[in-house]
Amino acid sequence: MLQQIFSHTPLYVWAILGFLVYRGVLASRAREVTLRKLCIIPLVMLALSLSGVHGSFGLAGSAPFAWAIGALAGAALAWSLVDTRKIVAIPERASVQRPGSWVPLTLMMSIFCMKYAVAVTLAIAPAYAHAIGFSLPVCLAYGCFSGIFLGGLLRTVAVYRAAQMTSGPQGAAV
Repeated sequence: MLQQIFSHTPLYVWAILGFLVYRGVLASRAREVTLRKLCIIPLVMLALSLSGVHGSFGLAGSAPFAWAIGALAGAALAWSLVDTRKIVAIPERASVQRPGSWVPLTLMMSIFCMKYAVAVTLAIAPAYAHAIGFSLPVCLAYGCFSGIFLGGLLRTVAVYRAAQMTSGPQGAAV
């Protein structure tokens, strides 16, 4: 059965997995990253999350509300947990120096595996798409994962903006 599941997985899914692993390994090392590049993973994870909600449960009913509640909770959690003392803003290069962490890779693999497992589950048992007991927790989790990425991004941008304000008009715009 596993062989059938993997053999029916489109190639682009494996390409997305490779990209996420690559970006997760990059995030494990301290590095300077531009604000534009810093937006890539949160936006990719947002797209994966929303496509999971839309494709599996639709955008009508309780699914998008559960996703939104999860996203707000995840963003608030990330906002409160990001250690701003470890982020160094470099306004003249529109970048930040960030510490390395394996957390982004863990989160990316979690949402990828969850989206994959949900797709397989719904392919085997399509009726689950209409089961509130299945859709609400899934949408809450999708939202929470996306919110964590977005909250971390927003917190980092806030640190950058604060440094930009103190460095004067020579700071680069985002």
